[in-house]
Amino acid sequence: MSQKILLDKINIPGIKTYEVYRQNGGYASVEKAIKILTPDEVVEEVKTSGLRGRGGAGFPAGMKWSFIDKKSGKPRHLVCNADESEPGTFKDRYLMEFIPHLLIEGMITSSYALGANLSYIYIRGEYMWVYKILERAINEAKAAGFLGKNILGSGYDLELYVHCGAGAYICGEETALIESLEGKRGNPRIKPPFPAISGLWANPTVVNNVETIASVPWIINNTGAEYAKIGIGRSTGTKLISASGHIKNPGVYEIELGLSVYEFMNSDEYLGGMSSDRPLKAFVPGGSSVPVLPAHLIYKTANGEDRLMSYESLSDGGFATGSMLGSGGFIVYNDTSCIVRNTWNFSRFYHHESCGQCSPCREGTGWMEKVLHRIENGHGREEDIDLLLSIQSKIEGNTICPLGDAAAWPVAAAIRHFREEFEYHIRFPEKIKNRDHFVAEPFEKVKHLVSKVIV
Repeated sequence: MSQKILLDKINIPGIKTYEVYRQNGGYASVEKAIKILTPDEVVEEVKTSGLRGRGGAGFPAGMKWSFIDKKSGKPRHLVCNADESEPGTFKDRYLMEFIPHLLIEGMITSSYALGANLSYIYIRGEYMWVYKILERAINEAKAAGFLGKNILGSGYDLELYVHCGAGAYICGEETALIESLEGKRGNPRIKPPFPAISGLWANPTVVNNVETIASVPWIINNTGAEYAKIGIGRSTGTKLISASGHIKNPGVYEIELGLSVYEFMNSDEYLGGMSSDRPLKAFVPGGSSVPVLPAHLIYKTANGEDRLMSYESLSDGGFATGSMLGSGGFIVYNDTSCIVRNTWNFSRFYHHESCGQCSPCREGTGWMEKVLHRIENGHGREEDIDLLLSIQSKIEGNTICPLGDAAAWPVAAAIRHFREEFEYHIRFPEKIKNRDHFVAEPFEKVKHLVSKVIV
């Protein structure tokens, strides 16, 4: 059994309440930080831990904290990014819904480290019932003296608020989130300046993901050095994985980074293997924005090494033969799945969620959706495949925020690894009219037809 840091107490009856959470060691990190450690010492513990941002980018959290401007004299803020909108990802909701005080504790300890007296949790607008859970937890923590004025008699003050978004995926990007929090349209800002210098209301601000902040209490209670012993290499600690698709045991899992993909996929402790006798076709390891990988690159890297659940191993080979851990949205596909349809579905999402600020993303996501829709519905042309590659290449790297990249990468990877499937859709439109076309005839059984056609 792997070590549990975030989910070890989640099944304790009544753990949602302050009383039960406190009885089980809750808020100990706040006491230790405020009574024993200086803010800089808390930051150093997080740096020592090697904790990386769990929202997708994987940037070292302690290093990000150390960038915050302490010289200007301006108020500082910590903002928790709870705008969990990545298709295939639902781990943060699970934490907030079932053990909300863990996040509140992490927010208090982290805010103390940053010298923040006013902090926010920006939650996805669709998570209204979770918003109410967090509000209740904040009120309980405040009544117990862990929020408000003079926390634990230390002289340190902190007010914490939950702010609901309005259903925009783009607000998961930290500067768009800040714009929305200020009451503006959620458009990403040009960087620099970075939020650590000029963020919320032009004040120094750190934005971290729910899982990242929820990991801080364990690090402070047990030291960063102990946390760094868990995991492998630069992928330290544990990671929450949202698993879905054609597997026996979908759900949220906490794994030690470095676990093999094969064990995670097939062990009864985790996903339990495929949900039926249909073979594994592909998987997306980190949410809809990361490249899809075909079956032969899932358990082994291109070099023949075991593929591990770590930042480094999943990206081994670059985008040619690798992917990304991303937000941990682990989506599994069997051979009944249509990669073209799945790619179109992702593109439809990114077109809808583009803020429209950058021309390559505003126009390009719409073009990709239309071309993919054409191919999936039997009206594709041979030149469409190269057209898609051309469009995605003009989006990638040419936008203010990473949403453009997130829209472009899945399209490029799908064509890179499954080009013959796109060609099959174009050359045999009569065979793909039924949306379940690969249920009766998986692509492996008909792919030989593609090579027989003379174009």
